[in-house]
Amino acid sequence: MTKNEFSHFETFMLSHMTDAAHDPHHVYRVLHASMDIAQHERGAGTTVDTDVLITAALLHDIGRERQFADPSLCHAVVGGEMALAFLLENEWTADKAAHVRDCITTHRYRSNNPPATIEAKILFDADKLDATGAMGIARTLIYKGQVNDPLYALDDAGKVVTGGNNSDYNSFFQEYNFKLVKVYDGFHTQRGRTLAAERKKTAEVFYNGLLSEIKETYENSHSYWKG
Repeated sequence: MTKNEFSHFETFMLSHMTDAAHDPHHVYRVLHASMDIAQHERGAGTTVDTDVLITAALLHDIGRERQFADPSLCHAVVGGEMALAFLLENEWTADKAAHVRDCITTHRYRSNNPPATIEAKILFDADKLDATGAMGIARTLIYKGQVNDPLYALDDAGKVVTGGNNSDYNSFFQEYNFKLVKVYDGFHTQRGRTLAAERKKTAEVFYNGLLSEIKETYENSHSYWKG
């Protein structure tokens, strides 16, 4: 990939990134992680199409703005088709453009549409790495603020709700247990698994510390207004 081509693709990406939790810096982190994982894969003897991987990493979230406007849409599917059309307009071959589309379409965390090629698996892992550790928590907090969900919710007994499947109490804690704790088990590459495991402890320490502070607040003051 030439410098001019990268710059052209980057400009197209930047024109579609309007989500604070999925901003250009997220894209650059995913790109960096993709190259890191690809290097380890090549070191193990696996052939990786770098042009496809770089392009898929740059464009993987361009469908986010359309999903944000219409939650019934899947940003991965929409973004994949947008990328396909864009690359064909820029004289990529149909096979290569379709490869990028498929990488983007399967990068979202869904069990019924797993990534098939090594490039798609690397992109999947690189994107999921940005949902691990301290970064994953920070991005989740930003997202919950965007959709006006609270940091935590209390049940009728005054207890913090942490159940991930309890959609009646949407909050950071509900999202953490519904989504973030599951991310660590879904990596396709050894490098992805290694990096995720290193970050997992940071996430657990933060989560447990925050939960402890909130619980302590209510245990110490709940009686003041309950009589």
